[in-house]
Amino acid sequence: MSASTRPLEGMRVLTLEQFGAGPYGSMHLADMGAEVIKVENPATGGDAGRSVGPHFLGPNDSVYFQSWGSNKKSVALDLKTPEGRAGFRRLAAGAEAVINNLRGDQPEKLGIDYASLKDVNPAIVCLSISAYGRDNERKSWPGYDFLMQAEAGLMSMTGEPDGPPARFGLSMIDFMTGMTGIVGLLGAVMRARTTGQGCDVDTCLFDVALHQLSYPATWYLNGGAAPSRTHRSGHLSIAPVQTFRTGDGWIYVMCMTERAWRILADRIDRPELKADPRFADQAARRENRGELERELDAAFGTRTTDEWLERLTGHVPVAPVYDVAQAFANPFVETTGMVRSVPHPARPDFRMLANPLKFDGERPQQTVCSPLGGDTRALLGDDAK
Repeated sequence: MSASTRPLEGMRVLTLEQFGAGPYGSMHLADMGAEVIKVENPATGGDAGRSVGPHFLGPNDSVYFQSWGSNKKSVALDLKTPEGRAGFRRLAAGAEAVINNLRGDQPEKLGIDYASLKDVNPAIVCLSISAYGRDNERKSWPGYDFLMQAEAGLMSMTGEPDGPPARFGLSMIDFMTGMTGIVGLLGAVMRARTTGQGCDVDTCLFDVALHQLSYPATWYLNGGAAPSRTHRSGHLSIAPVQTFRTGDGWIYVMCMTERAWRILADRIDRPELKADPRFADQAARRENRGELERELDAAFGTRTTDEWLERLTGHVPVAPVYDVAQAFANPFVETTGMVRSVPHPARPDFRMLANPLKFDGERPQQTVCSPLGGDTRALLGDDAK
């Protein structure tokens, strides 16, 4: 593994994390070469993700857990005991950062915030990823991704207009919150390396979920226009940008510009649509979405998805609508190198998604996360408790 793929070599980070947000964010630090040490309570089985099924890799280990566990170490410490807290503080003295994604009232209680650790390490950066923040009446509330999608308005925008509100297929708020926190942490670490002054960094699932409303939020805040669900996953303001049924499946078409729309009309053998006043410009197509959909459905239904991809790819932004199995059968996935073998003691042929970053054209290498407490002795010595 070349030095260019390990830009965080020499950085030590302690994590008290579980499920998605914290582990997803810290995984990127570990993949970039940081020494990421999971501090896990052996009395509770460690990171709760270790016991999430239905696919397991032995005791206290699961496929779910390893999804965000690459290149991480593990020490077993119970921070509710004097011995455990002492061991943690010994590690913190030589670390640049601490990450937790616990309830907002826990960092202070467990002694893992900046106020609790600055005496052993004034430059340490303490990132807290909570559900609702640590400075309000909800700080002690537990919270999860799907709850945030519901309360922040995201579910109201997801799904078909005549169906019930729907969540995203995966926990994208967890992942976005993890990455948001890591951006803040790295910024604070850069400052601490210069000034010697650490700090607390806070983000939370609710704030990030609300932030993901992005431009529809700005529309609403500056005019009262509340966005709603669109038919066939269509764009809120541009058409045609949606799914269309082909002769054997579905295709997603994105005509974000007038040029793309004109090329599409020619490539589906419907050049007359360009002169149709109902579709003459973006405003007209948005106003007449239903009629436009009927015209394009009729055209796309005459050929298979593969035939349309052959006609349109490279000319108009399009993509097939795949299920997960089809997505991984796509030859382009092999071309990108986004899947690799990462041997696990219980499964030598274990495969994982590669890190989406490249450094000088090379993706970071990966190893599976250590067993619960697997690095305790190496990091804290024989008397570690």
